[in-house]
Amino acid sequence: MALKSRQQIRDDFARRGQSYTGWAKQRGYTPNMVIAIINDDDTNPRLKCSRGEAHNIAVELGLKEGVISRPSAFQFATA
Repeated sequence: MALKSRQQIRDDFARRGQSYTGWAKQRGYTPNMVIAIINDDDTNPRLKCSRGEAHNIAVELGLKEGVISRPSAFQFATA
């Protein structure tokens, strides 16, 4: 899987007409955390997304490779 930049993720959301809050709620994440990660700086991010909810969000968004440490609400709905 090719990793995405935050700008690519913002463009994907705009192309789909989907809100960050809607995406977060669908998957059981805190909307503020999703917004903070997407709007963070690519070169020097404030949030390192190394563990917990931030890690899971970054993996689902395609910002980093990794394993999601808990199933998301979205995975239950499509399984």
